[in-house]
Amino acid sequence: MAANNGSKVMTTKEAISRFVNDGDSLITGNYNESMPMSLLFEIIRQKKRGLTYYSQSGSFDGEFMAFSGCMEKMISAFVYKWGGSTRGGIIEQYQRAGKIQVEDYTNFTYNARLAAGAFGYSCLPVLPAIMDSDVFKIRGFMGDKKFGVITCPFTGKQTPVVPAANPDVCVLHVQRADKFGNAQHWGGLGSTVHACLASRKIIVSCEELVEPDIIKSSPHHTIVPGFRVSAVIEEPFGCHPFEIVGFRGLDTAMFSLINQAFKIDGGLDVFFDEWIYGLPDRSAYIQHYIEVFGQDMLNRYNARSYYSAPANYGIPFQSGWDINGISNDLGVDMEGLEKLIEERGELVDVN
Repeated sequence: MAANNGSKVMTTKEAISRFVNDGDSLITGNYNESMPMSLLFEIIRQKKRGLTYYSQSGSFDGEFMAFSGCMEKMISAFVYKWGGSTRGGIIEQYQRAGKIQVEDYTNFTYNARLAAGAFGYSCLPVLPAIMDSDVFKIRGFMGDKKFGVITCPFTGKQTPVVPAANPDVCVLHVQRADKFGNAQHWGGLGSTVHACLASRKIIVSCEELVEPDIIKSSPHHTIVPGFRVSAVIEEPFGCHPFEIVGFRGLDTAMFSLINQAFKIDGGLDVFFDEWIYGLPDRSAYIQHYIEVFGQDMLNRYNARSYYSAPANYGIPFQSGWDINGISNDLGVDMEGLEKLIEERGELVDVN
């Protein structure tokens, strides 16, 4: 839906429909906080199937992807055990039953795979101690391609390597972005940047869409450049019930409701029908939250403002052009400059 002005703004429904396909590998760009729940809920609503799901620090996102039937395989460094020690989480239950396959990495080796993918490498060396662990020795669906061992050309020692990860789609939620997809995030990052840049397509949801000039005024917050982004969605509360710096904290009321759903027979079926399948979008989800918990409960988690000091990006560079686009040296605009160069035979047309 990219418009003539380069806008990549669209709805969550359209973005997931266009850019997430059955059988894709999918990664959450966020690291435990600001999780892109609106995007994941829409993937579940659209009943995508056969996905390989990457999640470094899995919370109930992975559990939901498994329970919904969207996920066939999972690559992770940590999965929280919802439902308690006696019942076990959905991922554990499904793995034991042979419904899904899981490949386990450490935080470091998981990140190394994404770094290799972002840098364009085929693999990346990791610390040798991993070879003494079951993470290295026990192989799942990746088999011999989970780790490799090479001889270091400098030391002659055997060195473990991990293969590059290049997921088909990264889903990401940030504080703000512009219509071109330039996405800004502040707070804990974890593997967020490499997860995005290693992926072939990136879908960004944000708390607010802002003008490009806002993005330009704080370039250090931009973690994904617009030219890498496939779609951008303005989605307030897009990561609820997770926290997002500058907007709100973790919604413990909703987390408690979800935790109870894991502990009761049929609890997740009821939760999915009420909070995912029974609601068309995130706006309806938040309205339903207000109906169940009340506006005061939602407001309780609003962040208290804590602003950073402005940074001065001024530099002592004197432009060769004035504010009207006229060359200080030649007294012509860019078109006039090109004409002068063409007349002197120095302009080469490469088209």
